[in-house]
Amino acid sequence: MARLIVEGSDLIVWMNPLEILGALRGPVRVPLASIMDLAASISLWSELRGLRMPGTGLPGVIALGTWRYRDGKDFAAVYASLGVIVTLTGAPWSRLLVSSRDPAGVRREINTHR
Repeated sequence: MARLIVEGSDLIVWMNPLEILGALRGPVRVPLASIMDLAASISLWSELRGLRMPGTGLPGVIALGTWRYRDGKDFAAVYASLGVIVTLTGAPWSRLLVSSRDPAGVRREINTHR
């Protein structure tokens, strides 16, 4: 399953090779300085907006790739309702939506490096 990791001064959405294939792109990397907000969510599916372009999607099962909408685009690696929403500024994406079994722990880990 994709996960958020901190490497140096960057936040990375780490994906395994099958996820990279499904997302139709390599790992997503953004500067930690571009993070405006980190939020835990119990309803990631309802946070998806716009159309998947490119990526893989099956409602309620997988949302993997870029979701484009009128005002921007989000990157999603959603497999379950529980996860983390990272709101960004000055990055290629407006938000990162990533499923996690421990969203509070992920938020703590990222915040220790900001």
